[in-house]
Amino acid sequence: MGGAVSAGEDNDELIDNLKEAQYIRTELVEQAFRAIDRADYYLEEFKDNAYKDLAWKHGNIHLSAPCIYSEVMEALDLQPGLSFLNLGSGTGYLSSMVGLILGPFGVNHGVELHSDVIEYAKQKLDFFIKTSDSFDKFEFCEPSFVTGNCLEISPDCTQYDRVYCGAGVQKEHEDYMKNLLKVGGILVMPLEEKLTKITRTGPSAWETKKILAVSFAPLIQPNHADSGKSRLVHLPPVAVRSLQDLARIAIRGTIKKIIHQETMSKNGNGLKNPPRFKRRRVRRRRMETIVFLDKEVFASRISNPSDDNNCDELEDERREEEETKPSELKPDPPVNFLREKVLSLPLPDPLKYYLLYYREK
Repeated sequence: MGGAVSAGEDNDELIDNLKEAQYIRTELVEQAFRAIDRADYYLEEFKDNAYKDLAWKHGNIHLSAPCIYSEVMEALDLQPGLSFLNLGSGTGYLSSMVGLILGPFGVNHGVELHSDVIEYAKQKLDFFIKTSDSFDKFEFCEPSFVTGNCLEISPDCTQYDRVYCGAGVQKEHEDYMKNLLKVGGILVMPLEEKLTKITRTGPSAWETKKILAVSFAPLIQPNHADSGKSRLVHLPPVAVRSLQDLARIAIRGTIKKIIHQETMSKNGNGLKNPPRFKRRRVRRRRMETIVFLDKEVFASRISNPSDDNNCDELEDERREEEETKPSELKPDPPVNFLREKVLSLPLPDPLKYYLLYYREK
């Protein structure tokens, strides 16, 4: 599934292509896609294909095509503070992007059938938190994953504001999926070969919208052959943040506001100087006069006042082009102003590193 947009040279170019094709339509979704490099969720030997609009599968590890994830993210209509359940959470790529939008007071849970994929997802999540340049630009709702079949979720589980299922849902399981939603919630899932958005408008009222035709592997049915009993999946409890954690979120938020105010002040309330356009220099051509006289040809150059300065003008133009030519050197890495501010605070080092989530950079 996929191939709807051109491949990109890197993550940003892939997102540019998704925007141009109208798969990404909102700023929040665009920011989340740019913040997490899709290639980071590939095995090293397959990274050459990371920026193609194609699904990828290796063993139990699977990623849907970027155009599918784009439509899913847009259809979910994510907002800070919501609760999200990802059924078939896989590598955690989608859950991590969702977590950037939900913010520190959201809920972000995933259910995955294969324990090896859960371990893979945890490794990728840890890598993102410790190394990503984007992490400090957001306040992150870290996903929590549990192993099990998503058709065996305990009936006493909490309901969610947003639910996504990453496998084809059979018609007989449609009501089961709907009951995972709170009133006002949104469910997105492949249903009868269509990516479908279902909104719960009341206790027994639903609105359904077909988004696009898709082809997903069907949900794996529970197997009770061994014990004959259902293995209920217990979702993580909705945890209350500690006072220490709340203080970290508040301090980071305050520092970000200070950085923003300082940036606005330096740039004159955010209004940068208008871009300077290079004046196009008109190059004057030498004019030749050709005279035919009694079968003989006489040629002469008509003098031009600017001819004497022509070489100087060409030299000036060459110099201007050299000055305005973008440097071929690699650009400097982006400055993490939040990290710099935190490290400059008169605090003990352990507290500084706690504020930075013990990140390496």
